[in-house]
Amino acid sequence: MNIDTSKPLLAPTEAPTLLIERVDVELGGRPVLTDASLTVASGELVGLIGPNGAGKTTLLRTILGLVRPMRGSVHIEGRSTKPGRTPIGYVPQRHDVAWDLPLSVAQVVLTGLTGRLGLLRRPGEADWAAVADALDRVRMTSLAGRPVGQLSGGQRQRVLVARALALRSAVLLLDEPFTGLDMPTQELLSALFVDLAREGRAVLMTTHDIPSALYSCDRIALLDRTVIAVGEPHILASDPEPWMRAFGVGADSALLRILKVA
Repeated sequence: MNIDTSKPLLAPTEAPTLLIERVDVELGGRPVLTDASLTVASGELVGLIGPNGAGKTTLLRTILGLVRPMRGSVHIEGRSTKPGRTPIGYVPQRHDVAWDLPLSVAQVVLTGLTGRLGLLRRPGEADWAAVADALDRVRMTSLAGRPVGQLSGGQRQRVLVARALALRSAVLLLDEPFTGLDMPTQELLSALFVDLAREGRAVLMTTHDIPSALYSCDRIALLDRTVIAVGEPHILASDPEPWMRAFGVGADSALLRILKVA
C-alpha cells in the first residue's frame, strides 16, 4: 500500500499544520525511526498505531524537539520546532508524571503554561482563564482545588489533558491517553479529542486501542520504525497487508479478525 499523507478535505495549496519529513532517529546507537514522514492537518485527528517499540513515543518526542533527529525535519505551521519555544500541547503517558507533588489540580494545569510564562512572570487573569476553560473541557472544575495526589487514575488523566489544553496550541500530541481508564472516561476523552480536532487543532494520538481509533480518527498511520501506511480507517482496515507488516503477524492473526469486526 502506498503511503498517503494527504488529507482529502485540504485545499491543494493549504500546508499541513504538522509536517514530519523523512526523519531518522537513533537512541543509544540503535535506529529507532527511519525515513518517517507524516502530516497532520488543522481539523484532523490522526491515530498513530504500532507494536511496542515501534517508535511512537520517540516520534512524539521528536516533534516536541526533545529528541534531535539525525536526518529530516519537523515543521509546525511552516516553522521548525524549537524545544520549549514552539507551543505544542502534549499529554504524556500517565506513569511518566510525578503525582506526589504538593500541588492542586489547577496548579498542575497551570504548569502547562510554564514555557509561555517563563520561571519569573506571575500568571495573569488570562492565564487563569485558560486554566479554568481547560478544566471545564475535561469536567474537572469542581476538583480544581484538590491535591493531585488524591485523584483517581482517570481524574489524573483528565488533568494531563487539561494541562495540554491550557496552552491553546495549534497542535495536540496524545501518548496512549486511554491506558488504564474506565469506559466512561475513555468515551469522555475520545469525544473531546474529536471536538478539539473539529475546532481546528491538529491532533496526533498514539494508541493501542485499535477499535476506538478506527471509529474516532480521521486517518490512521501504521508505524514500525517507519510509517508503513496512512489512510482513512475504513480503507486501511480493509487491507490486511500493512497491518501484517507493522505488527509482524500472520494472516490468521486475531488482530486481523478485530479489523474485520471494527
